[in-house]
Amino acid sequence: MGAAWFRFYAELNDFLPAESRGRPVERRFDAPASVKDCIESFGVPHTEVELVLVNGAPVDFTYRVRDADAISVYPVFESLDVTPVPRVRAAPLRNLRFVLDVHLGRLAAYLRMAGFDAEYRNDAADPELAETVARGQRVLLTRDRYLLMRSNVDRGYFVRSNEPKRQLVEVLKRFELANSLRPFTRCMRCNGELTEVSREDVLECVPPGVRERREFRRCATCGQVYWEGTHHARMRTMLEWAKDEALR
Repeated sequence: MGAAWFRFYAELNDFLPAESRGRPVERRFDAPASVKDCIESFGVPHTEVELVLVNGAPVDFTYRVRDADAISVYPVFESLDVTPVPRVRAAPLRNLRFVLDVHLGRLAAYLRMAGFDAEYRNDAADPELAETVARGQRVLLTRDRYLLMRSNVDRGYFVRSNEPKRQLVEVLKRFELANSLRPFTRCMRCNGELTEVSREDVLECVPPGVRERREFRRCATCGQVYWEGTHHARMRTMLEWAKDEALR
């Protein structure tokens, strides 16, 4: 039997019981296991990990843990440049796109409102979500840490907050998207992109009370027509608040 000591840093402690946070924790084993499996045995999804050091040297997830190893596990770095150090996470996507689990429908709506590609279905099963990540080059957003531990999920984030508006702030901050908002450019119904259309093109699709408006947008995928209604100013104010909060 062997034993190794694990130390988790910063927000990775969110996944640990109170008595294990901020200090080295022993993990005993009968046979060598990968450092990825050992990390996830603590309840920490591999998608939350940026860097693993074993006895001071960087390793990847395939490293086999040995007796007496001292292992330091670090989360995603936001302000510290660790470019020269080998990371364990997949390379970031150039065009960030999301897929959300069934518990994050309101967050999906807010992300679409902000102009981000956010795929969501309220009946999507876990295996389907994992396959979407693997096939579609998307980042999985979820409140289920064990979904992030699936082997075919290489990009994902565990959303901490329970409140949808705070979830939006959290995602904007985590992925540094506060300055990339493109409000009201995606369909709230299907996630398709919106294009500007003339009033004449949509007269038969909108209620009589809004036909005198000058600006309309239509979803290129499902055909839904949008215009600035009474709730538009309220939604824009909410997005501006979320941006300000994320930049703090």
